[in-house]
Amino acid sequence: MNTQTRTPPKRSPDVAFVPMLAEVARIEVVSATFRRFTLTGPELHTVADNRFDQRFKILFPVPGSDITELPLDVLVDSDDWYGAWRELDNAVRPPMRTYTVRTVRPEASEFDVDIALHGRLGPASAWALDASVGDRIIVCVPHTGYTGGFHGGVDWRPPAEVGRVLIAGDETALPAVSGILERLPAGARGIAVVEVPDATDAQALSQPPRGVELRVVARGDTAVGTALIPAVHAAAAELLDAPDASAAVLEDVDIDAGLLWEVPTDAQGDPLLAKAPFYAWLAGEAQPIKELRRHLVSERGVDRKAVAFMGYWRRGRAEM
Repeated sequence: MNTQTRTPPKRSPDVAFVPMLAEVARIEVVSATFRRFTLTGPELHTVADNRFDQRFKILFPVPGSDITELPLDVLVDSDDWYGAWRELDNAVRPPMRTYTVRTVRPEASEFDVDIALHGRLGPASAWALDASVGDRIIVCVPHTGYTGGFHGGVDWRPPAEVGRVLIAGDETALPAVSGILERLPAGARGIAVVEVPDATDAQALSQPPRGVELRVVARGDTAVGTALIPAVHAAAAELLDAPDASAAVLEDVDIDAGLLWEVPTDAQGDPLLAKAPFYAWLAGEAQPIKELRRHLVSERGVDRKAVAFMGYWRRGRAEM
């Protein structure tokens, strides 16, 4: 089935994220770890360009099959695609993973996604290694026809007035960090720290405004977080005053049993603080992010309403 000739369904203005059939138009090697996939499709001109760290879902085909062999009338055309996906038999249910929208080009009906290559660890990583131009997937993306306001899926939600920012993450957060750096105001001040497997992965990062220093640390063959944790401690020491003796004690989060994720916003997605002297955004493997959150809030006294943290993944687990 040609994705370009399939008639797109009518979309409800009440649904923020909708599934769309997409096809790989181009593949680019960005660095040792990153591959950029340009996706196209008859509906992709309606992908909302929210940038920053906008999340979306990819449904990958089961190895040896084509995504269009699935019941597209419920997986793509229905508002209850997630329910339909859950109802599929395990043998044919397409694996689903979360990624960051990098660049949207509505005039070409396409957008880019950068995927980190970590070896052949599962169906998603295998797809990224083996994909060819013309391969088809399903993407669940924010769409421009939504009339309900904030789509969701953007966790960079700082107060309107911020003195300094700290942005930190491992390679899984690199596309999100790039999206944030591209949209920071010209007067922003702070430090961005990204841990990557290989020093050449710095090529995959966007450059920040003049007042934000970008620090890329390579861990080589050491464990995830080995380079990130001390680099973030050093950055925090530069950006913050002396530690506060009255710092808050955080509740423990069992990252093996639950999700490490907190974005300080209200029900409408607005920041809990109108202004703050400091704002931190942390994302990546759950254990280092948990440690860095504790360091900022419990050791350095940062208001927890000024710290967004996301455990994107957990070592040893295929999916969060």
